[in-house]
Amino acid sequence: MTASGPPPKPVHVLLFDPGSEQEGIHSLELGGRTVVLLFEDPDDAERYAGLLEAQDFPMPCVEALDREELERFCAQAGYEARFVPAGFLPRSEEDRLLIAPPERNMDLSGWKEEPAAAVLPGDDEPAEALPDPELEAFRRRLEGLL
Repeated sequence: MTASGPPPKPVHVLLFDPGSEQEGIHSLELGGRTVVLLFEDPDDAERYAGLLEAQDFPMPCVEALDREELERFCAQAGYEARFVPAGFLPRSEEDRLLIAPPERNMDLSGWKEEPAAAVLPGDDEPAEALPDPELEAFRRRLEGLL
């Protein structure tokens, strides 16, 4: 007889065109790393999706998936899986990007025709259009001094 614990809790990710050949997962470029957000609370994921849409981003679908499978997928793809717990409060500029998208996003005008750097897994294009988050945070601090 084997003891089985409670079933694993799913995490919530933002997917574009789920189930299609163009399916993509939302990701961020943070300090040269591609980060996929794994939201514990589906309401947090829905809010983030709404903020993306408000920035004229294609509206992603919130999907509940197994955390271990997503972490394995991210590791194999060279991505960093970042868990965002319910009630998360940011402590840095980088942390803020876990609850609200950056002010500037990649140009996604052709994302359905060819992979877009910040959206589809397996893309090897550099994210040159996005500023370095550390540089951007430093610029904001300097502007605040003026």
